[in-house]
Amino acid sequence: MKRFLKSFRYGQKGFTLVELLIVVAILGILAAVAIPNLVKFIGTGTIEAANTEADSVQTAVIAYMADNSLTTFDNIVGPATTTGPDEFLVNPAGLQAIYTFVAGEMTAGTATGVTDSKWGDLTYSVADGWH
Repeated sequence: MKRFLKSFRYGQKGFTLVELLIVVAILGILAAVAIPNLVKFIGTGTIEAANTEADSVQTAVIAYMADNSLTTFDNIVGPATTTGPDEFLVNPAGLQAIYTFVAGEMTAGTATGVTDSKWGDLTYSVADGWH
């Protein structure tokens, strides 16, 4: 009988149930730590992209004012406007938000009403930008 059991275990390969459960538990712990950080990282990228667009639009307005010898600029710039002074933008249809300017300074921004805006759930304030 002893010989039979010895030959049965010899050459047997594989993992025990306990070893598999330990590996699954470790993977579960790693996923529980990594997934929230990944979601936070993706959200931060969206906010940074929105603020970068706002900075680019502000720079374009300043350049437009300098090129046209304007001392003030009161208008709306964005994909919803098709004619008017905002035509200096290279691709207004590519903007994700509509920006309002008073005296050359950005005073408001909104992504509502913009088709396929990536940051429709963000809000804009003059002090904080998009958040």
